[in-house]
Amino acid sequence: MEPSAIIAAVLSVVNTSRLIVHLFQNQMQRNRARRQRKLREDMNSERGTDLSQSTGPRPVEIMVAMGHVDPVERRFWARETSTDWWDRIVLQVWDESQWLRNFRMRKGTFLELCELLSPALKRQDTRMRAALTIQKRVAIAQWKLATPDSYRSLANQFGVGKSTVGVDVMQVAHAIVDLLLSKVVTLGDVQVIIDGFSAMGFPNCGGAIDGTHIPILGPDHQGSQYINRKGYFSMVLQALVDHKGRFTNINVGWPGKVHDARVFKNSGLFRWLQQGVYFPDRKITVGDVEMPTVILGDPAYPLMPWLMKPYTGALDTEKELFNYRLSKCRMVVECAFGRLKGRWRSLLIRSDLSQTNIPIVIAACCVLHNLCESKGETFMAGWEVEANRLAADYAQPDTRAIRRSQRDALRIREALKASFQSELGNQ
Repeated sequence: MEPSAIIAAVLSVVNTSRLIVHLFQNQMQRNRARRQRKLREDMNSERGTDLSQSTGPRPVEIMVAMGHVDPVERRFWARETSTDWWDRIVLQVWDESQWLRNFRMRKGTFLELCELLSPALKRQDTRMRAALTIQKRVAIAQWKLATPDSYRSLANQFGVGKSTVGVDVMQVAHAIVDLLLSKVVTLGDVQVIIDGFSAMGFPNCGGAIDGTHIPILGPDHQGSQYINRKGYFSMVLQALVDHKGRFTNINVGWPGKVHDARVFKNSGLFRWLQQGVYFPDRKITVGDVEMPTVILGDPAYPLMPWLMKPYTGALDTEKELFNYRLSKCRMVVECAFGRLKGRWRSLLIRSDLSQTNIPIVIAACCVLHNLCESKGETFMAGWEVEANRLAADYAQPDTRAIRRSQRDALRIREALKASFQSELGNQ
């Protein structure tokens, strides 16, 4: 190629590059002007908008610079979202029954919850949009936890983006766990709990323990560990409850394949009970046997001096009476799980959250359960019907009985059995 031709080609490329740079600068100026104009319009408007914008020339604009197509002015698009339903209907019109049915609590309890969570959830407005209020953020999360509705459905309901719903649910769940778990899921007055179980038929009892499986989607790693005995993927929630079905200790996150006894033995609750530091040192004498404060479990748990469980195998009338008294008190934990899932029905369908986020959401639901129970929030009859319908797809696995026991534990159980029979004979 002749030197003159090379020079001409280089100059052509340089001129074209300058033209592209000039077009890019003009486009950026137009974009900036549009954003400023849009910002002024937003400041005069009560309704927020979502902007979708990009920087830099698109392929078609580069083709304009090369002279291949006619220039067409770009337009930004905005999706209008409405908050009228939340601002003008829910907050101003709904009565207590509508609040209870949809948010699982009355408006007063909801507002109290928002106040408790405000230190972690308060956000500042930006130049582009106003931040979601704490009340709206908590409402979105509670609606999602209470229903099997999709993220898209909630986004349309509350007038926010679909991704906003997902982010908001986790932020609220984290706030509930960080701020309220240690205050709400706690042992409380042990003597009141003991008196409550004693009135139900079992002496010196500080709680009832059980585990339940929460269905999840198959994890990417170690998925087989999460397949329980019923054949679906799950995560285990272990809970100790008081006589009123409120959670006093929870442990969540173990894969569904793991037996309840193993979950229990690896929990902090087991260590504290074994060391004798979970309950105050309050022993009673049954017959001629000293008995510490105990918890009640099903046959899946080991018989310990501080954990009573039913007799298995061939039963005589005395053993049947013991089992009846124990099962009557232990039913509170099963009822607590039923009410937990009845209120927060998202626990009844396979969660699409990550393995690290699922335990946070489950723990948050346990906190909300305790809050509702403590505030005397009504558990509506229809919730149990719907919960049973959803739960039918994910039946709870049967757990194998554990036959390990300690000699002291056997003596305590035998003494209780004789005591129950004696009480029956004196009636």
